[in-house]
Amino acid sequence: MADVKDQEKTLTVPEADTEPKTAPAPFGGGTEEPPKKRKKLSRKARRRIIRLIILLALLGGGAYGVKHFMGGENEMQSEAITDTVGYGSITSTVEGSGITKAKNSESFSAPIAGTITQVLVSEGDQVTAGTPLFVIDSEDARTAVDKARKEVESAQKSVQNYEKQIADLRKKLEGLNLKAGYSGKLLEAVTLNPGDTISAGDKVAVLADDTRLRLTQYYSYAYEGALYVGQTVDVSIPSLMSSIPGTVEAVHMVSRITPEGTKLYSADILVDNQGALSAEMAASATVTANGETVYPYEPGKLEYYRTGDLKAEISGKVISSDLVDYLQVTEGQVLVRIDGEDSESEITELQQEMLSAQESLAQTQETLETAQKNLAACSPSATIDGTVIGLTAKPGDEVVASTAILTIADTSQLIVNATVDERNVSYVKAGMPVDLNQWDEAMGMGTVDTVSLSSTVNNGVATYPMTIALDNTEGTFQVNSYVDYNITASQNDNCLLLPLQSVRTVSTEEGDSLQVVYVQSDTEPENMVEGVIADEEIPEGYYPIEVEIGISDNYNVEIRSGVEEGMVVFTQMQMSNSWG
Repeated sequence: MADVKDQEKTLTVPEADTEPKTAPAPFGGGTEEPPKKRKKLSRKARRRIIRLIILLALLGGGAYGVKHFMGGENEMQSEAITDTVGYGSITSTVEGSGITKAKNSESFSAPIAGTITQVLVSEGDQVTAGTPLFVIDSEDARTAVDKARKEVESAQKSVQNYEKQIADLRKKLEGLNLKAGYSGKLLEAVTLNPGDTISAGDKVAVLADDTRLRLTQYYSYAYEGALYVGQTVDVSIPSLMSSIPGTVEAVHMVSRITPEGTKLYSADILVDNQGALSAEMAASATVTANGETVYPYEPGKLEYYRTGDLKAEISGKVISSDLVDYLQVTEGQVLVRIDGEDSESEITELQQEMLSAQESLAQTQETLETAQKNLAACSPSATIDGTVIGLTAKPGDEVVASTAILTIADTSQLIVNATVDERNVSYVKAGMPVDLNQWDEAMGMGTVDTVSLSSTVNNGVATYPMTIALDNTEGTFQVNSYVDYNITASQNDNCLLLPLQSVRTVSTEEGDSLQVVYVQSDTEPENMVEGVIADEEIPEGYYPIEVEIGISDNYNVEIRSGVEEGMVVFTQMQMSNSWG
């Protein structure tokens, strides 16, 4: 714990004039001799005075006993002790002691129970990051990893199983609204009424794609090469008494032999349907090759480009149906709506169960990560450059989890944890120099590293944590040892001073809290504080004056405003014996 070391008040004594002068009495008329300057006493002199006072007290007590025994009388009298406002210098310092710690360090302990098989470093060794340190043989660590890995695999399979079930149900639910997979015409439509039961797989219609129609034609090999994919041909439709363009979709070099012995190959031709074409219409396609018209062996019939059965994908009750023969539909058009409430409820339940499975998986993965880290920590390496300290293990030792084994500390940079009180915290800043000594010897300088804004209050005094950084590249300071520090927090070489006892914190009848001194005066001063609630005996002729204080030490306090040099102020009452 830091304390505040105070340098004693030193009053500036002016040179004597050739002629005697008198000083005006504060706040009143007349003259009086100026107060004598108090002489600075050394600590040794003060200790002698204290011992003398104790001795006199003891002798006084003995005399009182004799007096009392002989029938004498004793009266206690009080005497006002005063002081005089004067100029002087004051310095506030923060001093204390703390333990030096490495600014950067890393401790290693046993992650799990086992046997130390190797210790690869020694106490005091200088190591670099990546240096192997020790080896622990732990069956528990290996078993924990294997167990955790199996639990993760099991949890993963559980989650995957739920995901598959949900995906299957969602796919089925898509079939609740039976849709047209492509544009076309409905054929063989089944009549369905709301409330009818339908089963998965039931055929409800045939969907024929009549946006285009296909025509298969056969041609003589004598015209081989006359038709090719993408070629435009002329398609004649006798029933419409018109011709429309077509496109060769495919050429198949098959071998069809006619009754006349002619060898034929085939071609598939597509024609766009503007709405007038239908399957089973007769048609023939001709093409011009080398200036000659090539005719098919025989007319063919138009066919739908494609057809497919519409089937229910899920069982349920029909909500509505738009199935009608020869109805022209577009791709994605809903044709049948089926109630899938049970399936949706099942999906919700599965989602909740999957959520629990995912949480379980996350927990098992964390357990596996921890087990793997523990296993890896059985053979650790240094994470920083530094010195091996605190080595406590040797090969063959049986250790339990959390057993401390060693620490790697970067002893080139040290810190000391300290505190500064509320009177001086505003003066202490990061970067301020700090005097350091160890074992009563000056060792060097440090620097204030940080000053916290959060305080701790003990016995009515608030203190703020701070850290002191020091360079130890030369190995001057012993690590983990006490060091004394001293910081000059603030200093004023020419200010008004008073003893600490002269300044009082008082309350007024209005509830205000003020800092005052009681000034001696023949009359009430104009700046006297009214309504002060005094909780002690104040002599007559002394009046409360509000003051602004500055820095302080253990004995004196800087007075920034409120009083002037030469004023006499009340300090305290002193009791004395008077024999009758």
